[in-house]
Amino acid sequence: MTSTAAEAAQQTLRQQVLVLYLASSALDARVVGWSTYDGTGETSPTTGDSDVPPYATGLDALKDGWRLFQAAQLLPPQPGHEYDVSFLKHEFFFEKLV
Repeated sequence: MTSTAAEAAQQTLRQQVLVLYLASSALDARVVGWSTYDGTGETSPTTGDSDVPPYATGLDALKDGWRLFQAAQLLPPQPGHEYDVSFLKHEFFFEKLV
């Protein structure tokens, strides 16, 4: 493959993003929330369009070829706020280039 052919092939790649919120910071923890985004334009997923997560755990997404590129940093709760309800803090971003 020539360099221009390789460049053209790379330009056609599109990113799909999968955001998984897990029950804990471990990748094998169960999925409690999720979002998907499709840079190919072939699908238009929206919030609440499924009651079943795309994967049971973050590890299952890795096994299916998704690449992990970001995990939320672990911050301890402030004293006195250990049981406050807030955002889902165990957020993991995955991608596929298709």
